[in-house]
Amino acid sequence: MTDAPAPAFDRRMLEALICPQTHGPLEYDAARQELISRRAGLAFPIRNGIPVMLIDEARTLE
Repeated sequence: MTDAPAPAFDRRMLEALICPQTHGPLEYDAARQELISRRAGLAFPIRNGIPVMLIDEARTLE
């Protein structure tokens, strides 16, 4: 079994995705593999190229 790299996040998805809490825009943080909602103060993880848009899974921004 080989360790294949995780699939990349398709930036075009940003046009369709919104924050589930504020319904506002998201920013893509490639280094941390997260989608950032500045208004909500949350960072949603991207796992295996798929955004996890659950508030319970989001990290609170400092």
